[in-house]
Amino acid sequence: MAERLTPRKLKAFLGKDIGTSDWFVMTQERIGAFAECTEDRQWIHIDRERAAKTRLGGTVAHGSLLLSLLPHFLWQISLFEMKSKMAINYGLDRVRFVQAVHPGDRIRNRAVLKDIQKRGFRRLLLKIENTLEIEGQDKPAMVAELLVLIFL
Repeated sequence: MAERLTPRKLKAFLGKDIGTSDWFVMTQERIGAFAECTEDRQWIHIDRERAAKTRLGGTVAHGSLLLSLLPHFLWQISLFEMKSKMAINYGLDRVRFVQAVHPGDRIRNRAVLKDIQKRGFRRLLLKIENTLEIEGQDKPAMVAELLVLIFL
């Protein structure tokens, strides 16, 4: 059974690495499906021949696709195995797309708990800094501060 989530227990994680997700392979099929789903069919994402002629050397994942994968990555972190009624996406404070993700790249998320705020009775607002790493690269693909509202 999951451990009861409390503000006191969370404070022990403040400023610390709270987990790293498994590696995830980005595919051209996923990029194409995201383009169709969002109606964002810019050629740099879907036209392999044209994209190959750019300084990026090929197609790249949408920044919004990388952001949309954060819930998948965060559910792999033990912090979210702790018992609560609900956790919802409250928004983003800061997002930077540092380096392009290409089909075939393996990416993973490293999360750090940056802030905890009480938001009414039995509610906590967590700020989690997410660094999306690309295997074998020095620079991350993305750094994003995600706000998560937890209902205890």
